[in-house]
Amino acid sequence: MNTRLPYLLQPYNICHFKDSTFYIGNRKTYPNEKSFVECTSCKQIGDALRMMITQGGGPLQVALTAFRYIASEMDRKILPFSYNSLEKEILYIVNARVTNTTMKRCVYSVLDILRNRFIDPTFNTTDLIIEINKIIDDKESEFNEIYFNMGKLGSSLIKDNDTILTTCFAEHSFILSVYFAKESGKKVSVLVNETRPYFQGTRLTAPSLHELKIDVKIISDAMGSFFMQKNMISHYMSAADLVCMDGTVVNKIGTNQNAICAKYYNIPYTAFAMSPDPSKNTSEDIQMEYRDGSEILKYNDEYIGDKTITALYPAFDVVDNSLVTNIVTNKGIFKTNEIRGVFK
Repeated sequence: MNTRLPYLLQPYNICHFKDSTFYIGNRKTYPNEKSFVECTSCKQIGDALRMMITQGGGPLQVALTAFRYIASEMDRKILPFSYNSLEKEILYIVNARVTNTTMKRCVYSVLDILRNRFIDPTFNTTDLIIEINKIIDDKESEFNEIYFNMGKLGSSLIKDNDTILTTCFAEHSFILSVYFAKESGKKVSVLVNETRPYFQGTRLTAPSLHELKIDVKIISDAMGSFFMQKNMISHYMSAADLVCMDGTVVNKIGTNQNAICAKYYNIPYTAFAMSPDPSKNTSEDIQMEYRDGSEILKYNDEYIGDKTITALYPAFDVVDNSLVTNIVTNKGIFKTNEIRGVFK
């Protein structure tokens, strides 16, 4: 991918490691501070994902890089050289975020390859490093191509003079869609929900668009329907942390209310899903992540509410397929009733 990516989407800034220290770009402090959280074990890496140090597509990059890290630790004899050790370490990371299944399915595909390699009694740590580097290089190249293609597909849905509402941080797919639309000569502007409680819209999406010189403004999470009513939004676009085979979309809490409003005001809603999950037929098959309610009582880890009052925090919304206009995937743009026939 030759397109210059904004800071947050550059692989090194998502995560990297040196010796026994694994560095994860801290999206909770960006853009005020470009810092990294340092981890010295896969447990700490998984805990960092639970703490939302990186979100969205970030955990997938973390998991891929963690394979290289684990191989290096085995070579340095810090971890036992065995398939069981490898699986235990990487699955701690995977299980940190249970709703977004893309990371899990990708990790298991890598494990399937490596399980067979460990059967060979001559297989050693040098072989493991070579094998993992090859597999992960191929995976990263594949994902980069997918991001580029999804960006091109998404840009085809954007019209000249569109004002797009988005929720949370839709990573490469949405950012590149808007970028490619702008580069093709279309005038595009974006309204970004602040996205409580971590402010991914304010911290991540808006700065990334601004870095690419896209016209962007931040609004509160409750303002979407106001601007739709005033005919100031022409398209709603978001990521999809998970898409079921019936076209149900799962994404950051707050997505559903905007999808409902978009339907009411006859505004298309497009979701970006790198890989709809063939194992999830309907929303009944989803393991939903609920987080500690105290997180919504805080700002920058400081309480802004009464600690004695209980808060609730479901992390994700389930968006009914009747509210979704388009799903942009690595295989093309589909209607919700077409997903099952394409992803098997």
